[in-house]
Amino acid sequence: MILTRRHLLAATTLTANPARAAVPRFEPAPDLAAAAKREGRVVLYTAQIEELEQEMINEFNHRFPFVRVEMVHAPGGQLITRIRSEMANGKLVADIIDHSDPNVLKPIEDAFRDYAPPNAADWITSVMVSPKLWPRLTVGWCIAWNSEIISQTPTSWWDLMQPQNAGQLGQATAFAGGSSWTRIMFERKVLGEDYWAKQAALKPRIYPTVAATTDALIRGEVAVAPVTYAIVVPKQRDGAPLKSVFPKEGVPSFIFASGITKTAANPAAARLYLDWCLSAEGQAFLIQELGHMTALKVPPVQPAGLDTGAGLWFPDRTESDRLRVAWLEEWSKLFGVRQ
Repeated sequence: MILTRRHLLAATTLTANPARAAVPRFEPAPDLAAAAKREGRVVLYTAQIEELEQEMINEFNHRFPFVRVEMVHAPGGQLITRIRSEMANGKLVADIIDHSDPNVLKPIEDAFRDYAPPNAADWITSVMVSPKLWPRLTVGWCIAWNSEIISQTPTSWWDLMQPQNAGQLGQATAFAGGSSWTRIMFERKVLGEDYWAKQAALKPRIYPTVAATTDALIRGEVAVAPVTYAIVVPKQRDGAPLKSVFPKEGVPSFIFASGITKTAANPAAARLYLDWCLSAEGQAFLIQELGHMTALKVPPVQPAGLDTGAGLWFPDRTESDRLRVAWLEEWSKLFGVRQ
């Protein structure tokens, strides 16, 4: 499913150092704010990049300093293992669970309470796996390159297949989680059955995570790679020699599923945090400051760089489940990488 520019109308266009766009201010119901203040804390389990989530928490606390957000961060596989272990022992600590692969939360959706944000009608619900789990974070893939090595700007995913990229191309393993699976599914479905084979012929360097791939780019170990835009933005802000583009064929995108647990000790504070994150104000911060996309039908601001005409591509959930095992095995054989 590709969302074209028609779906990405926005209130403003971002520059390299954008001023905050004017977006509607989130105002919680007085009774919710009062209850959250009494609780005073919320425990968040998340697979989001730790530094980015901390920026989100800091912004939330500018508005609501009376709620302390206690973050427990782990990569997706480790996080779901911890969650299942705590559930099995009747000791689930999380008030909110936020995972990069919604499909791993779907089987345990009974662990979550019924929840919908105030702006529930504004979301593209077809990307969701459960009405209890909301797409707080939306992440898009881009092409990034080390600007000290490459000067020419690519415009297409096929530009990665240029012969000069042999030995200079990096990518995260397809087994890195739901994010990498989204990318390789996009490559096979949208770019064609021969895309993987042509990519494998260049003998790319395979890394365990997108973060490791991005670090390799910065070091100059590889020159170009598909990575997530949310990883590129803070690196650029820190002065890394990275440039990026959203290719014209589309932007493989994936969501984090977020929900409030039935065992939440701080349900009001949990709701306040999620309500704010899912509001136009929270989503605008994610887009402008952290390089995220959004699954809102009408984004509060335009994600930077989508003026290339690229649209967001989300996998069909049913098809994704049906194809995942077989396609991962095929990819594994082509690239010589095992889980």
